[in-house]
Amino acid sequence: MGRNKLLRFKENEENFNVVQEGKPSFETIKGNWKEVQFKNNNPIVVELACGRGEFTVGLARENSEQNFIGVDIKGSRIWKGSKIAIAEDLQNVAFLRTQIEQLEKFFAPKEIHELWITFPDPRPRDGDEKKRLTSPRFLEMYKPMLDEGGIVHLKTDNTGLFEYTLELLNLREDITNLEHTFDFYQSSFQHEHFGIKTRYEKIFSDKGEKIKYLRFSFK
Repeated sequence: MGRNKLLRFKENEENFNVVQEGKPSFETIKGNWKEVQFKNNNPIVVELACGRGEFTVGLARENSEQNFIGVDIKGSRIWKGSKIAIAEDLQNVAFLRTQIEQLEKFFAPKEIHELWITFPDPRPRDGDEKKRLTSPRFLEMYKPMLDEGGIVHLKTDNTGLFEYTLELLNLREDITNLEHTFDFYQSSFQHEHFGIKTRYEKIFSDKGEKIKYLRFSFK
């Protein structure tokens, strides 16, 4: 392991806005994010597979009345977002280092107001369907964590994943307020996102890929 990674891991251990194994809050944060981490009662917005945290931090800059949590297993990635948030004194940002499959261990029922799935691995092979972050397995995990009227967002460049998700959602009876576009930057939705782009989104956009977006709630 490189020296830079070791230094980043050490800083994550010290940074107050990183929740990870080895810290007391890692075992007790479920149901207590607002009280323990943010010390307010503002709504919680979670980004899955947040990477370096560009989107999480970007949303936090624009929405001081909400709390934002980026989730990723890569400590060297969330270190970047953590450092930026601390440098800018963004008290409404935190990062959770864990596998997304373990998400329900860290969020109580109705604790999340919005959930963002931004440019996830599309897992294109049929055998990998269960690993897609919009598969039935994951949807069932997200559902109880969201409060009444809570919103799930998906943003992706991958047409296959997007069509798979749309088809799946249209077949479910517990989905409401489903809206979508196959060309985000030619839609009315773009103005709601403050122009924030992840590193991967910039790469795909520069290649001419159209960005797809959808959002929905559970009944």
